[in-house]
Amino acid sequence: MELLDLCYDVLIRILQELDPADLARCSECCRSFRGFVKGNRRLFRYLYLKNFDDPRQSPADAEPQWEVELPKLVRCQKILQSSDVEVKRSHFDFVASTVEVLLKSSAETPQSSLNVAHLISLFTSQTSVDAILCSSSLFSRAGTGKQVPASTEALRQLSAKLHCYYGVPVDPVGRRSFSTHPYARSYVYDLRNYTDKTEWGPFRDDGSMRVDWEMVEAIMIVLGYNARVFGERTGGRFTPGVWNEPFSGIGRSGLSVSCLSTLPNEPDIPLELKDPYSISGAWMRIVCFLDYNDLYDFNFASERIPGDQPRGPLTIGEEIRVIVMKLKITKLEAPGQFDNQALPIAHFTGTSRSLDASWDPNANSRIRGTVMLTPEGEVRWTSISILYGGEERWRSEGIQIGGLRSKRGVIGTWFDKDYDPHGPAGPTAYWKLSDNARYKPVADDAEPDEDSE
Repeated sequence: MELLDLCYDVLIRILQELDPADLARCSECCRSFRGFVKGNRRLFRYLYLKNFDDPRQSPADAEPQWEVELPKLVRCQKILQSSDVEVKRSHFDFVASTVEVLLKSSAETPQSSLNVAHLISLFTSQTSVDAILCSSSLFSRAGTGKQVPASTEALRQLSAKLHCYYGVPVDPVGRRSFSTHPYARSYVYDLRNYTDKTEWGPFRDDGSMRVDWEMVEAIMIVLGYNARVFGERTGGRFTPGVWNEPFSGIGRSGLSVSCLSTLPNEPDIPLELKDPYSISGAWMRIVCFLDYNDLYDFNFASERIPGDQPRGPLTIGEEIRVIVMKLKITKLEAPGQFDNQALPIAHFTGTSRSLDASWDPNANSRIRGTVMLTPEGEVRWTSISILYGGEERWRSEGIQIGGLRSKRGVIGTWFDKDYDPHGPAGPTAYWKLSDNARYKPVADDAEPDEDSE
């Protein structure tokens, strides 16, 4: 009895046990088998949902073309499983775009996400890391000889974005000559990157408010390096868990933008439940900075460098502050005429308190800010630190890595609230610890601060 002589349901059950990559090989056996497999939506749907997260936000959403989407994922998998870095680099655009789609459609909880587990396994290969995650402009100077920039600005930005999603430092252990952090630090502390067009944040220098993922990548590398050094210095008391595992905290929100956009119009729902950004609660923050004399010398004491040329690597050590913020949403308002209309603008207030430098007034303050969508749909956080006596002193701009309600948190810049072109300025990041503002980290043994405006 031939395999194709089996009844339809039995044959389907047999093929459902195949790995998706093997399905294409089976379809090449003969014309009849190819005819059975080609366009078999039931079969492709089953294999897709068996191996990957359901890309639909809800069961009511229209079904994808399973027979089109699954072969794309198989092709991406085969490219990333190749041992030839040039094969991966030649298909960079397709692979990077497919990886981004997988991440955006991954399950809300990364630990249970089939997509994330699949990507983690594919990026255990160093050639995949080199070809896809290390192709931003940074790698024209930093990294190994196998890490080179992509051919266009759009692809370099996409590589930096995926590197930020990956999150784990990619510096070779023990190979100082290939370290990326001195070059990333140079980019972050180059005050020429803080302009009116960038709003002094991680945005492109063209006034579009598109995210500059190469700046975000540089900030992530600097903060990741400093956090590791700080953790070693404190005997492991501080370990930013969101940066320890690949793609940690990256996953779509359990609620769609269309659903969240209707909540502010419900009069009887508490403000916290209307909040599409999930602001209220306890947040961990790290802030890094150079000694001001070092910052000034780096930017102004040397010979003038042409605007299109980067400054040299910066190996000077930085200070770090570890801060707990207690935030509370205070208001939702409609976006302005030129703002992204998909979600409202949220206002918040709260307090920030240093866990490691209680004497530093700059790390112990009140705080206020806003959260909104950028024109391209990224989540933008703006905050202002208010010192004791009511002086508004520091401002920060950041982007939530992974989008709405992402557990990875926010990465961005801090700077003088008056936008002083001579600085100071530097990198910062924060991520949510708990929806409960009374939550205490292990090192936080003080009473919770109830003060918020």
